Formats: sequence, structure tokens, C-alpha cells
Amino acid sequence: MVKRVGRRIQRAVEQYFAEENKSDALKNYDWEFNLVESSQVNAWCMPGGKVVVYTGILPITKDETGLAVVMGHEIAHAVARHGNERLSQGLAAQMGGLALSTALKQKPEKTQQLWMAAFGLGAQFGVMLPYSRLHENEADYLGLIFMAMAGYDPNAAVRFWERMAEMKGGKAPPEFVSTHPSDETRIRKIKESIPAVMRYYKKS
Repeated sequence: MVKRVGRRIQRAVEQYFAEENKSDALKNYDWEFNLVESSQVNAWCMPGGKVVVYTGILPITKDETGLAVVMGHEIAHAVARHGNERLSQGLAAQMGGLALSTALKQKPEKTQQLWMAAFGLGAQFGVMLPYSRLHENEADYLGLIFMAMAGYDPNAAVRFWERMAEMKGGKAPPEFVSTHPSDETRIRKIKESIPAVMRYYKKS
């Protein structure tokens, strides 16, 4: 399911960039979609289109459309260049150019450490990549566009973030949302964005 959703969103991203005459920005992308067995509620995407989803987030995504919310959001961070190429370089230098999927299978902890170190996070627990609120808002908006173009109903994003808020229930947030805006702010902004992105919605 992760690969299927990923490929659909990939095609949407490529179409969106083509329509904006920005296809060159994706020329070095080598898309890869990985599901990792882990109780962590998390997902991330490196520059270059390497996407990782942890099984711990699947009970909250619930279905393919919920997964599209998460993957659209994380891919939006990457294509908006909210990160950079440091992790890819780190993987190449320290793991001899292993593919991300191989690195995750063989050395999942090492791969995560590289990811954190690449973005100056050291061993800070519970934080993968502290994007700014501005970046988060941009990723939410672009993610809605990408999932809509891929044939997933953007309204599902509201339900996903509501489930995420319920799961947190006053406890420490999972990694996926540890540095993100408050649930109320995010859900309100997503609701405000939906009318604008519905024009991209192509029912599959």
C-alpha cells in the first residue's frame, strides 16, 4: 500500500511541477517508498524522493487515503526543499552508497542517526526534523494539492489530524508531530485551505 500511494503521489508531484514549468527541480529524484516495522508514529522523506513510513503510524492513517495525507505532507517537505542533500551524502559516505531500503533493513538505527545528524540534531530524542511553522504550513498545503491530484479526497486530512490529536490525548507527542503546530491551528488552516485545493481533486 505504501508503494501504491507513493507512486500515485509521485505522479501528481511530477504533473504539478510540469504545469508550473519546474520539472528541472525533480530531475535528480530517484523515488523510493519504504515501510519500516517500528512502533514509532513517524514518517519522513529525504531530498531526492526517499520516503519512509513506520508501521506505528498506520493505525492512525487507517486507510489508503489517510496514508496519502502523511505521504503527501512528507513529500511536500522534500520537494519544497525544506531539507537538503546532507543525508544522501552521509548515506553514501558511511554506508558505501547503499540504497535507502537496504540501509534501513540492515542498519535501521544507523540510518536514523545519520538522518538526525545530517540536520544538526545530534542524538536529541523524539525529534527527527524540526521544520519551522512556516514550512509546516507550506507542507500541509502542498500535501493537500498532491493528494488531491493523486485522486485522494483532501477532506481526509482533517480527519487524520483529528485522530492524531485524539491519540496524543495530552501525552507527549509522537515524533511525527513533536515540532509541529498545535492541532487546533493545523486543523483550522487545513479546513481553510480545502476549498482552494478541491479544484485539483481528481477522483480515481
